Amino acid sequence: MNVSIAELLSWLVKSSYLVAATLFLLGLQRMASPLSARSGIRWAGLGMLIATVATFFLPELHNVPLILAALAIGTGVAWGSARKVAITDMPQMVALYNGMGGGSAAAIGAVELLRFSFFANRDTAHWSAQAIAQLAARQPDTTTVVLAVIGSAIGAVSLSGSVIAWAKLDGRLDRRVTFPGQQVFNLVVAVAVLALAVWAASSLQPLAIIAFFVVALALGVLMTLPIGGADMPVVISLYNAFTGLAVAFEGYVLGNEALIIAGMMVGAAGILLTRLMAKAMNRPIGGVLFSNFGGGGQAQEISGVQKPIEAGDVAAMMAFAERVVIVPGYGMAVAQAQHKIWELAQRLMARGVKVKFAIHPVAGRMPGHMNVLLAEAGVPYDLIADMDDINPEFASTDVSLVIGANDVVNPVAKTDPASPIYGMPILDVVNSRNTVVIKRGKGTGFAGIENALFYADNTRMLYGDGAEAAGALVSELKALDGGGH
Repeated sequence: MNVSIAELLSWLVKSSYLVAATLFLLGLQRMASPLSARSGIRWAGLGMLIATVATFFLPELHNVPLILAALAIGTGVAWGSARKVAITDMPQMVALYNGMGGGSAAAIGAVELLRFSFFANRDTAHWSAQAIAQLAARQPDTTTVVLAVIGSAIGAVSLSGSVIAWAKLDGRLDRRVTFPGQQVFNLVVAVAVLALAVWAASSLQPLAIIAFFVVALALGVLMTLPIGGADMPVVISLYNAFTGLAVAFEGYVLGNEALIIAGMMVGAAGILLTRLMAKAMNRPIGGVLFSNFGGGGQAQEISGVQKPIEAGDVAAMMAFAERVVIVPGYGMAVAQAQHKIWELAQRLMARGVKVKFAIHPVAGRMPGHMNVLLAEAGVPYDLIADMDDINPEFASTDVSLVIGANDVVNPVAKTDPASPIYGMPILDVVNSRNTVVIKRGKGTGFAGIENALFYADNTRMLYGDGAEAAGALVSELKALDGGGH
């Protein structure tokens, strides 16, 4: 049996892709639990390394120096930025990485479509029959062209949309951009993308391809501009799914099994996560992309007044409680108060107080934002509870400490059908025996409505910066303990 070197190399590459795909699956499975997520990332990273190295052994690979240079630059930038980024800036980095993945897929699509265009639009009037036959053999089939266009569209939208999401999260674009008839205009642009996609796929004319990419990039910008910060976890998750799908489509175009498998896994996981997060907000995904939730709705009149409290009184209340639940939100991330909050929890537990952390699925600005912050501070996973598990426990909780959370603890989501957040599942902090809210001021939440929890008879407001307030509570607890460390 005679096997050529090219055939042997091709077999080795495909076998390596199979090993890489297995590692991807193992990594994803281990990411299902916070306890094993770190090792899951390592398994998936090893799989990607194997797939990348194996690709260099493809017989038809060209421009190896350029590929190596691109790998070196990308690795260097990613390594440097990952080491320097603050944990509180992780949403911005995730948004950028989503965009880079989508942009890479769109770039592959652009190169392939222009290559198809080069072959499809050659003047063959004076060519020989053999040359024409060779050209015909290099023409892509319809499925390949269609998937290249679809992957390019999704990747372009993900790229430009993720860049806008990053700008919003980083404070460079600190307001929602809206104008009359915006959604109708966006629909017209989406139809234009579809029409240009058909033109580009059917004609493979360079002008059609360029116009298609320009309008697709514009659509991503227009879709993301009106979306506010409270919806960013869903948007980031959705663009993550877009990136995965785009990579899978372009993997088919390139005939690369590793890209197809990795893209399908990322796309499927992103879609499932997006659905779960949208469900946690009781809103359809279309409602996030095409509605004006969070646009500064009318503040509702609520009877009562907000009742301030001093740090010393809060410390005493918690020090002599049996159960305390801490509810972090975006304000904790802004104040970078997670370390002080964990120090506070440790001091309470040293006194015999049972402490838990309650996490709403969409708290923060990216999927798992609060979990990442608490993990970075050193909070054990077994102290962190999700909404469904913790809600029945609030009724037996002596003190709930809310830091930086607003709409996700607002009881009007269950009581007022006219509220913009009506129907959104919330943390039932209102059922606690006592509630203390650490808040910078008296402003409303992202949805623009008053929070009835803040006016409840058993709620007290500790005004100030989150980190400073948490630090004051720690100091007061130290004083109660006789100044111990």
